[in-house]
Amino acid sequence: MVVPGSPSAAGTSPAPGREALLAALDHSLGMLTLTPDGIIVDVNDKLLGMFGYARTDLIGKPHAILCEPGDITCGDALAQVLSTQRSHTGQVRRHRQDGTAVWLEATYNPVFDDTGKLAFVIKLAVDVTARVERQAADDARLHLLSLGVDETDNAVLITDAQGIVCYVNAGFTRMLGYAASEVVGQSVYVPFGEPPEGELADGASAVVDVKQALAGCLVSARDGRSCHCEVLVRTAQRQPLWVSVVTNPILDASGKLLNAVVLFTDITQSKIQEVLQHKALAAMVRDAPLVEVLTLVCRELEQIAPEVMASVVRVDAEGRLRPQAGPSLPAQYHKMVDGLAIGPNVGTCGTAAFQARPVIVTDIANDPRWANFRDMAAEFGLAASWSMPIIANDGRVLGVLAFYYRTVRGPDALHERLVDVCVHLCKLAFERDESRTRIRQLAFSDSLTGLPNRSMLGVLAAQAIASAGELNTRMAVIFIDLDRFKQVNDSLGHQAGDVLLRTIAQRLRRSLRGADIVARLSGDEFVAVLTECDPERLDIAIERMRGALTASCQVDGVTLAPSGSFGISLYPNHGKEFDLLLQRADMAMYQAKMTSPGSVRVYSEDMNIHAQERLELETAMRDALRRNTLRLFYQPQINLLDESVYGVEALSRWTHPQHGEVSPSRFIALAEECGLIGELGMWTLRESCRQLAEWRQRGAGIENVSVNLSPTNFHDHDLPRMIAEALADHELPPSCLAIEITESVLMDHNPSTLRIIDEVHSMGVRLSMDDFGTGYSSLGYLRRLPVSELKLDRSFVHDITRDETVRALTNAIISIGRNLHLTVVAEGVEDEAQRNLLVAQGYRVAQGYLFSPALSAGDLERWLEQWSARRRARNPVQS
Repeated sequence: MVVPGSPSAAGTSPAPGREALLAALDHSLGMLTLTPDGIIVDVNDKLLGMFGYARTDLIGKPHAILCEPGDITCGDALAQVLSTQRSHTGQVRRHRQDGTAVWLEATYNPVFDDTGKLAFVIKLAVDVTARVERQAADDARLHLLSLGVDETDNAVLITDAQGIVCYVNAGFTRMLGYAASEVVGQSVYVPFGEPPEGELADGASAVVDVKQALAGCLVSARDGRSCHCEVLVRTAQRQPLWVSVVTNPILDASGKLLNAVVLFTDITQSKIQEVLQHKALAAMVRDAPLVEVLTLVCRELEQIAPEVMASVVRVDAEGRLRPQAGPSLPAQYHKMVDGLAIGPNVGTCGTAAFQARPVIVTDIANDPRWANFRDMAAEFGLAASWSMPIIANDGRVLGVLAFYYRTVRGPDALHERLVDVCVHLCKLAFERDESRTRIRQLAFSDSLTGLPNRSMLGVLAAQAIASAGELNTRMAVIFIDLDRFKQVNDSLGHQAGDVLLRTIAQRLRRSLRGADIVARLSGDEFVAVLTECDPERLDIAIERMRGALTASCQVDGVTLAPSGSFGISLYPNHGKEFDLLLQRADMAMYQAKMTSPGSVRVYSEDMNIHAQERLELETAMRDALRRNTLRLFYQPQINLLDESVYGVEALSRWTHPQHGEVSPSRFIALAEECGLIGELGMWTLRESCRQLAEWRQRGAGIENVSVNLSPTNFHDHDLPRMIAEALADHELPPSCLAIEITESVLMDHNPSTLRIIDEVHSMGVRLSMDDFGTGYSSLGYLRRLPVSELKLDRSFVHDITRDETVRALTNAIISIGRNLHLTVVAEGVEDEAQRNLLVAQGYRVAQGYLFSPALSAGDLERWLEQWSARRRARNPVQS
């Protein structure tokens, strides 16, 4: 191929050596000459062979003939050369004559005339289709290499058959720092060192040692094979450089090696990323600790740049330096740095962290930022440093990556490349560690209070037990359950309950030693673990915790006086496994709450028996509700003026298959504890309505029924609907039903509870205030709640005949009822004296053993017949 404007084109013959070099290039490279407007004016045989065209098919045709139809990027390379007047190298996909694709590593080189005007563009191309197809399966990991001549940025070296350098281009000098005069005529090993003894059998293997790589490639070239490898070389300035080496043989007609064309491509940046990122990311994937990952980054960095001593420090929440990695720095240096506060004159690390920008100190001995640490640096042989802050996405400085040097100097281009990659990797490592910490907090901490949760408590307690076993010390597990917490939630709302829980958590944490543990299990349950706890210290700790817990606090403007029931189990007396100790502390707490809320109980073996009985009862009660084996008894309410039946109160009864009758106080409390109270209330409502409808249909003389519902029922938004369904199912008017509510329902400040009460009242169902007179604020509720009936508590009736104060109170209560047009029902009337006083004060309705105990439906019907007969006998006119 003849290049227009070259000596041969002008009629003069080139020097023999030059001609041989051009011939070598002509055989190894596809060459194409273009005019500035993209018209092909010359092409060599190598390129024609690549595309399958004849010379006449291309000469005078636009360059686009080699492109795929519709390829809008076809002219980009030429346009780049025209706009920059510089060489352009790239990998392109082109179109053979037979329609198949060919991948080229192509360099477009501008050729200028004597006036400096662009005359031609020479395209040098290598067919890399096979390599591209091989590399496609590997996600194009290897760089496609480009061949060129002087103008290309790649380094081109041509040797003869003996490995003597015949030619190097200007790119070789720019890349490796050797002038052509230092290399041409010398062995190819001169810039890189002599080859090892013997030759490699397979030069196609990628190796790291440059001498072995070149020797292997020459072996391949002599066999007529191409060779590719990636090696770490040293430039003339001894700087490390990763290069990709491609060697193509030039053979004569007999297959004998004439020349080897060697193309060097700088792949330092990609190699840094490959080596560092692959290893660092692999360490992160296998969940290596932060220090291990950062140490790996430093070691790999120092392998690439041995003149650097790398270090990574973390900046903690208080703005202090915490060394994480620095394998080449003395341990004493890390100790002296640890805990230093960042600031404007705290060496390079502290200053870079403080200013959140890179800091370069080329001479530590004379830099004011090292004034306070100069002696320390000199002691460890540190002469210069460069620190780069590691900044999170939210702008926080996570840490600092530092390069230290033993000579006065600054960073070079390789170091800048290394920093870009390493800072990114360190940032990933720090953020991954923070994410792991957050995940651990979510997994092992209570999100509301910040205390350890049940999972973390188990881990910490197991460690404490192991330590107590080794040291032969005692330990206490304390189970704390807040008293009346549900009432706070129900009356003030869950947000107020959350505030109270956080307050209690903080108080408990402050009341204990640092070695002790306090955790929140769930709801209003807390657990404390006291380590090294003798009886005296246990008493002191319990009093401190109780004092902290019971101090009054303000929540949403309401003064609360919290309290809690405490259960204690002791290690090793009550068990050597934490789960067992926790279970027994829970039993003790339950006994404390049942016997005297707010008290303290220590576990005993009797509690285990009681707990088993309780569990058995709970299971049996669930079964009774499911099988509908509970029963209702009814206590009649009597009109005191004419002794007619005013109505009945429905009361739940339960006969256990093995234990017989279970007292209502016991199984109702159990239902509240195990979450069955709402279901029990609705069963009572439905069964009462069914029985009342049956009595009314038979004309039994019972027209009204009162049903007790729990505060839990009034938190159910479906309560009005369920009451309406129970009445409708049995065709009962709403006025025949009275719902008895306690003061705890009335105290509920939750707007939804008050709305439900209003809805029930608007249906025509009567509301009765149970145990009236026992609450401190009962009177206040009468003003704002739709109550139609009051029930005088039995404690007043019990003392009415012997306590003048009680008589005054009962007289006041009936006056309130009369003035507010409310029916007042006296409970617990047991003798005639009580009845007579109540009648004298104006009470018109009463119930109690004087008239009848609570009876089954059948027994009540028989009692009613007897009562009616006696009533007729006493009052024949009324009957």
